[in-house]
Amino acid sequence: MRIEVDKDKCTGCGECKEACPKGAKIWNVEDKAMATNLRFCHLCTICAGKCPQQAIHVIREDNKPLKNQED
Repeated sequence: MRIEVDKDKCTGCGECKEACPKGAKIWNVEDKAMATNLRFCHLCTICAGKCPQQAIHVIREDNKPLKNQED
């Protein structure tokens, strides 16, 4: 599993970090968002659903987006 952030779409608003149950353990938001320490991620996809720019994509190992992620 990996979390991809489209740097062209991300505005660094921090909605992902605020919405995430693990927040600062996973998300580093400075100028742009970056997911780190994915061992803490629960694969809930809340971050992707809350992103106002639709810049976050949670990708399974088979490269398919998770089903409950909004497109």
